[in-house]
Amino acid sequence: MIPYCTTRQAAGSIRKANARLPAFGIWLVTQTAYWQNADMKTIVLEEPGKLLLTETTPPTGVDTGEALVRVRNVGICGTDLHAYRGRQPFFEYPRILGHELGVEILEIGENAGGLSAGDLCSVEPYLNCGDCVACRAERPNCCSSLQVLGVHIDGGMREMISVPAAKLHRSRELSTDQLALVETLGIGSHAVERASLAPGESVLVTGCGPIGLSVIQFAQLAGARLSVIDLDPERLRFCRDHFNIENTIVQGENAPAELAEALKGELPTAVFDATGNAKSMMGSFQYASQGGRIIFVGIVMDDITFHDPDFHRMELTLLASRNSRPRDFRRIIDAMESSAIDTRPWITHRSNYDDFIASFERWVEPGSGVVKAVLDI
Repeated sequence: MIPYCTTRQAAGSIRKANARLPAFGIWLVTQTAYWQNADMKTIVLEEPGKLLLTETTPPTGVDTGEALVRVRNVGICGTDLHAYRGRQPFFEYPRILGHELGVEILEIGENAGGLSAGDLCSVEPYLNCGDCVACRAERPNCCSSLQVLGVHIDGGMREMISVPAAKLHRSRELSTDQLALVETLGIGSHAVERASLAPGESVLVTGCGPIGLSVIQFAQLAGARLSVIDLDPERLRFCRDHFNIENTIVQGENAPAELAEALKGELPTAVFDATGNAKSMMGSFQYASQGGRIIFVGIVMDDITFHDPDFHRMELTLLASRNSRPRDFRRIIDAMESSAIDTRPWITHRSNYDDFIASFERWVEPGSGVVKAVLDI
């Protein structure tokens, strides 16, 4: 039996895979998307614009500190869309996508979290070293050698995956499709924490996709007064209907004037850009007040430039926000269980494995109406 794998996995993962094969087995890493003698449903992004439904060999056994989980739901993120379009930084092809995961534990050894087989969990997909300056400062989200499932290493768009037990966050009440949204919410939770919002503060969020919605959610929990800007009128309607946001403005050349009018001439003191669009990010400086803060939540492959004299004159603060921290996962699950956060209206589109490629191609089209899409495996 000769198993085939197309993806360039981390060296450690390949060594583990080799160790689990029978003595006569050979592990081949190729540049083609072709597996033989495999029986686990898997979705691979072979190259920009080319997804493949295939099968791979399932993991067998559990190493110390790991858990074998059954992937039930995968949230579709802007990262997946950027990778599909060939615009995701730190990304190599081919790659098994999927970092927003709702899973069921199949097998797990002794662990500090008291987890056991059958538990439903959200997966914290950030695999950090634990030793670098950032990790020692309790900032594993920006570890110097960070590997994110579905981005730097193969992710969860497959039926089973082995993950570190410490990266599993259990809920006894939430469904796996809701647990698949926890990672998305963590991006907003961390961004709002970075901004140190004060109750009553005027805040603008540009970009009302899932990441922007997660920022909106936690900015509201912090007591901020929200305004939002987006290109899509349907997304703005969603913000009005589900977040009761009055100031919803269509992105365009009149947006700065409309925002100033809505806020009676006083611009926001905190501006979050969650578009993942370089032009929008560079334009965010025009929306901030004197002494304000700009928080880049999205990421692009481009250079970002701004006019330094205005930046200094206004004494602006520019912050980047990357991923989230372990404590965000527990905080979000608690908030969802207590109904402080209701993400049930977020999931507007879903697909099964067999229909995924056709569905995904529709989802990336402008005007698709997608707020949040979920894959059922």
